[in-house]
Amino acid sequence: MASKKNKLKIFSLGGLQEIGKNITVFEYANDIIIVDCGVAFPNDDMLGIDLVIPDFTYLVKNKEKIRGIFLTHGHEDHIGSIPYLLREVSAPIFATRLTLGLVENKLKEHGITADSRCVAIGDVVKTCGCFSVEFIGITHSIADSAALAIKTPVGTIIHTGDFKVDYTPIKGSAIDLQRFAELGKAGVQLLLCESTNVEQKGYTTSESAVGAIFEDIFDSSRNQRIMIATFSSNIHRIQQVINCAIRHNRKVCVIGRSMLNTVRVAQELGYLDVAEKIMIEPSQIKNYTDKEIVIITTGSQGEPMSALSRIAASEHKQVEIRPGDKIVISASPIPGNEKTIFKVINDLMRKGADVIYEGLMEVHVSGHAKQEEIKLLHALVKPKFLMPIHGEFRHLKTHKELAISLGMKKEDIFVMNNGEVLELTKDAAKTNGSVTSGHVFVDGLGVGDVGNIVLRDRRHLSQDGLMIIVMSVERESGLVIAGPDIISRGFVYVRESEDLMGEARDVVNKALRRCEERNNLEWTYMKNIVRDALKEFLWQKTKRSPMILPIIMEV
Repeated sequence: MASKKNKLKIFSLGGLQEIGKNITVFEYANDIIIVDCGVAFPNDDMLGIDLVIPDFTYLVKNKEKIRGIFLTHGHEDHIGSIPYLLREVSAPIFATRLTLGLVENKLKEHGITADSRCVAIGDVVKTCGCFSVEFIGITHSIADSAALAIKTPVGTIIHTGDFKVDYTPIKGSAIDLQRFAELGKAGVQLLLCESTNVEQKGYTTSESAVGAIFEDIFDSSRNQRIMIATFSSNIHRIQQVINCAIRHNRKVCVIGRSMLNTVRVAQELGYLDVAEKIMIEPSQIKNYTDKEIVIITTGSQGEPMSALSRIAASEHKQVEIRPGDKIVISASPIPGNEKTIFKVINDLMRKGADVIYEGLMEVHVSGHAKQEEIKLLHALVKPKFLMPIHGEFRHLKTHKELAISLGMKKEDIFVMNNGEVLELTKDAAKTNGSVTSGHVFVDGLGVGDVGNIVLRDRRHLSQDGLMIIVMSVERESGLVIAGPDIISRGFVYVRESEDLMGEARDVVNKALRRCEERNNLEWTYMKNIVRDALKEFLWQKTKRSPMILPIIMEV
């Protein structure tokens, strides 16, 4: 029963006004549940960063309240941060079989054990304090996806996860529109609905349409080796490639660590139907002619260390591009990845490969709902309030306008920021305050040890280079007895800039003499005087500002 004192608090620590890093928190009194826990991939200016995860500060402070983590599906932007969260808090994970299989594989790599609880579509979890959570069948670009109907003391909330309305899925049932209608008829207080493709009019094409395109590609490539790059999590796409390979008497070789892991998990759990002896190892490729092989690989986003990128750069140990190879990139670019993808395409074409990608043929369909599908869900659910999720600001704003066109009042629609809190009662909704949120950077084994200052320095180094000034100082007198020696990296090539280096050395010597004249030989003061003098000189001479690092050695 809802208390007059307590309000339901809803906030996202990621996934609002950005792509990826999806995580939403529901809090009522002493109970918290979490929906999804994903990663984002670094932007171009996040130099050296491997992953971006949410800031879990609020959850760690309130970890005794957490009753469960509920996962809508197995994509990285929804499950990738779970190992990092479970280092800080302990809570059961509720997910469908494939999603849980992918999570457990990930946790195993991190050496983490968890309380994993497998649920089926239609199950209702009632062991989470004041919350109960129902898993509703939807269609998306990965099997076993679910929306969530969350029963709370202030009413029913629906979280769609990522979805599309696909009436002809490759495997499994179509989206359960009937259940959404039943919930809508009973009354839905709040709808959290994904917004990724809300700018696009019409309906998203069924995944089964890609199979026909693949069939045409296989038919027209009878004597060519075929290589298909796609998301490792797109089990339906992989299944269609395997089906085409079987019909055309080709062996299938899977390349790429994430692809191998996903295919193994999907096979073990029965989500991939693979005929006996069709799969071969990369080392066996040489035993077959081109027309007998199809390779499924990672790298559809041009990731530098992915299998396709290494193949394009002639750095893969077992696969080398030959003229006439047919390469299919069966994915659309994630915003920000366009340059890396087209670099890979150019490298493949230079080696004589025939490359097919989105724009040339319909080799990819989205897993996200377009406007008409989102309208359909709104019409069935009839929510009292709306919180658009999963998208940049332009997506969330467009979703708001779409909902207004369907008859919702603009004051009942909340376009939120990460960390901003929506308070919900049986009768009203309003924004009220915020919690700590933001980006935490993962760099190698380091989590959170690279912050904005470090990134600023990395950008500075990458753009302007580095100059190191080395001086030896006598311990007793504090006077400079050797140097200064100047080392340049990424600024100018010293051997071709001897005059500039000589002038720079004179500038440093003058700065050091000023320190002696002022009788101030404190190291920090000397370093600052040298840095400022050299910075001004180099800017006047080159209009560049390298990072300047004075080093004093005591002898």
